[in-house]
Amino acid sequence: MTAPAPRHPLPPFSRDTAIEKVKLAEDGWNTRNPAKVAQAYTIDSKWRNRAEFVEGRNEVEAFLSRKWAKELNYRLIKELWAHDGNRIAVRYAYEYCDDSNNWFRAYGNENWEFDENGYMAHRHASINEHPIAQSDRKFHWPLGKRPDDHPSLSHFGF
Repeated sequence: MTAPAPRHPLPPFSRDTAIEKVKLAEDGWNTRNPAKVAQAYTIDSKWRNRAEFVEGRNEVEAFLSRKWAKELNYRLIKELWAHDGNRIAVRYAYEYCDDSNNWFRAYGNENWEFDENGYMAHRHASINEHPIAQSDRKFHWPLGKRPDDHPSLSHFGF
């Protein structure tokens, strides 16, 4: 079996390459394309997402498919919190509505560990969310990638 093609940037991460990796992850998740997003993880990736434990790229894709089927109009912002070697810690917030047009904002922290080829091998996520009024939404860009000039989490005080 041949080694997978590298997913740049590769560890060890500098501040700039860690920020780049976080932005690439944000852009990927904002596509809401489970098959595409799952390719950023190792074949045997291990996740903890709230109380759910996911193992392997196929389970990652299935998890994301379920997630985005119920979290409609999903928009996400991630920011670097810390980095060291092959690890990155991020904080994030996302907004979505359910099929009854009830809006929510979720806040969380993730700890990531990458293999030598730049694929995420471990993802540990802690998340909380609360209902918001549609008028309280902060993330208004068109679905997909967050525009480069859109404020980040620090701007909102999240």
